[in-house]
Amino acid sequence: MAYVSGEQVIATILKHDTKTTSYKMALLRAINDVVLMYPDMARKGQAVAVPLSRIATLWAAYYWPFVDEQLPIYQKARSVVNGQLQNDISFRPALSRLRLQWQQEVQLTPQAADGFFLLTEMSTPRRRATYSATLQQTYKLATEAITGAIQMPIRHSGPGEWTVFDKPARLDKLAIPVVPLPSTQANEVCLVITADLWQAFHRLSLYIEALCLHEWCLFTEKVPQDATHEVTRGVIYTLLTARPDNRRPLSWERNQVDILLLEQVPIFCLWTGRRITQPAHYDLDHLLPLKIYPINELWNVLPVDKEFNQRRKRDRIPKTSDLFAAQPRVAAAYTAYHHSTKLRAAIHEDAALRFVNLTPGPSFADSLAQQALSFIDNVATARFATRF
Repeated sequence: MAYVSGEQVIATILKHDTKTTSYKMALLRAINDVVLMYPDMARKGQAVAVPLSRIATLWAAYYWPFVDEQLPIYQKARSVVNGQLQNDISFRPALSRLRLQWQQEVQLTPQAADGFFLLTEMSTPRRRATYSATLQQTYKLATEAITGAIQMPIRHSGPGEWTVFDKPARLDKLAIPVVPLPSTQANEVCLVITADLWQAFHRLSLYIEALCLHEWCLFTEKVPQDATHEVTRGVIYTLLTARPDNRRPLSWERNQVDILLLEQVPIFCLWTGRRITQPAHYDLDHLLPLKIYPINELWNVLPVDKEFNQRRKRDRIPKTSDLFAAQPRVAAAYTAYHHSTKLRAAIHEDAALRFVNLTPGPSFADSLAQQALSFIDNVATARFATRF
């Protein structure tokens, strides 16, 4: 068989593959997002194992605005079987139940990006534990239902069956050497992305994101919808690109930092170098802004000078040279977190979700700072983020 580049594979799936649902666009968008979140994997030159559960959580966020029971947006022409109108997507009932349970529990005005916010909450164990057992179980059932649906576009991508991707298998049963995403368990069923395909996603991240969204909007606009509301490509694009604000205040994190200040632990602004001495003088800043990608993991949330954050940095990322110039202060902030038993446990737990080769000890803060800033710089470059 003639060699086909990763770029050709992606373009062919998006532009030429037969599509009866939006699943293939969702699959490629999810892989693209995973690659964006783990950019260092592209340097390893090996196939990467991605748990289907990670893809399922992203699908939950993508499809969240489409399962509003009052204003559903269908992703496939609905058929009638034995007199019964079928669901357009197999996991619509499970995801609708999750959305309803979430709205009942949080009592916030619904937003299209709530699925992304819930994803960030459930990916961090300490934040997940703040929700009821009912919501956690409903989330688990929804992602399990989505995981089953993901198998379809994996199987049918490209010509024939299993021509682009191998059949997913447990990590410990895979037939070829792979690099698993951080914190992947041996019994998790994984999709293997070849090194060539992973690197293509890494090189063309912004283009792939745009093409996935474009094709998804065009496809959904042609799907028959309820006559009660108009669904245009503009509406679909707005829903697919919605990103959350910080719907829950970082109260726990802020309380812990306030305690450090009361104990006179030295804390300095990452960007200005000024010492922070009073709670009123700092903001908790997302180093990688929420509008680029929502990550509430503790390594990404650090105290900074309030005036500088609100007037200068805002939701931007410093230019590369300034970003890496801050590395000693970022490491110092992580070290300051180690003065708190709770913050120390949380930052180790959160860092393990994202990064590899981090070991407890004197080098932990420096190593995490280097990996975190490299990650942020890679994401900023891939997404042409606004910098200052």
